[in-house]
Amino acid sequence: MADLEIETIGRVMVARLNRPEKKNALSEEMLELLRAALKSANEDPSIGSFVITGSGDAFCSGGDLGRRGSEADPTPLERKRRLQNVTHQVALAVEEFEKPLIAAVNGAAVGAGMDLSLMCDLRFAARTARFAEAYIRVGLLPGNGGCYFLPRLVGPAKALELLWTGDFVPAEEALRIGLVNRVCSADDLMQETIAFAQRLADGPPIQTRDIKKLMYQSQRTDLRTSLETVASHMAVVQSTRDYKEAILAYKEKRKPVFEGR
Repeated sequence: MADLEIETIGRVMVARLNRPEKKNALSEEMLELLRAALKSANEDPSIGSFVITGSGDAFCSGGDLGRRGSEADPTPLERKRRLQNVTHQVALAVEEFEKPLIAAVNGAAVGAGMDLSLMCDLRFAARTARFAEAYIRVGLLPGNGGCYFLPRLVGPAKALELLWTGDFVPAEEALRIGLVNRVCSADDLMQETIAFAQRLADGPPIQTRDIKKLMYQSQRTDLRTSLETVASHMAVVQSTRDYKEAILAYKEKRKPVFEGR
């Protein structure tokens, strides 16, 4: 049984972390399969969005500490290279992913599991979900991008509080502080997430991609540069078939049909 299960529902690719007996702790196989799935979905025009969720009652419990304890003690350089060559490749694949990426957090998201959810564009959570940057509890640092992603969602002060304490954040509190976008019942989580992901997938692909790119670029630049970049993209999208289809559909009072051209 693979550590990651892939399913396609409509135009949505769903990746399910599949080590329920380990609370979906991350394995090298799981990370490599996820990286490959993201690359495949990014290049496939039939896929419009991507959802990551967990099997069983957990989203992801983080790194597999039990497996680490059974291995020969690596050197510091070996540890660094392993982090960069395996774990960090998923974060970089996420950064390069141009389509909507949603985490359906069905249970506990801890340490690297929480960071995996933070990498996504949006997070939908079951009411039973909870989040913890628990690295400090086991004498580690947030090595999967927690220091990068978390303050962008909740601000530096709140991020430091969560990183320093490793405290659990319940789903409703996560919603209040901006950590998640939506909270729903565990029974409805996947239905709501897939429906929303399909809605985004049905939108104009070029414009959806450009909005994501422009939004993230705007966090790393000044207003003048951001506006200049938007103007360049706007000039291009107004020559697309999908732009013309959207205007025509509006005039004809019907739902537009987008082709990604």
